Amino acid sequence: MIIFFVLLLALLFFGLGFTLHLLWVVAAIVLFVWIIGLALGRGSSGRHHFYRW
Repeated sequence: MIIFFVLLLALLFFGLGFTLHLLWVVAAIVLFVWIIGLALGRGSSGRHHFYRW
């Protein structure tokens, strides 16, 4: 029973680590797209933005 618990705990930590790494990758991609959008959104009008807030 203890071996099963340790295996389950290791699987849980592996899943959490993979999820955390995936979230960091998604955050980096969103940041990159946001920066590109800010760079492309600056037109001649000055108030044109890539996003709407």
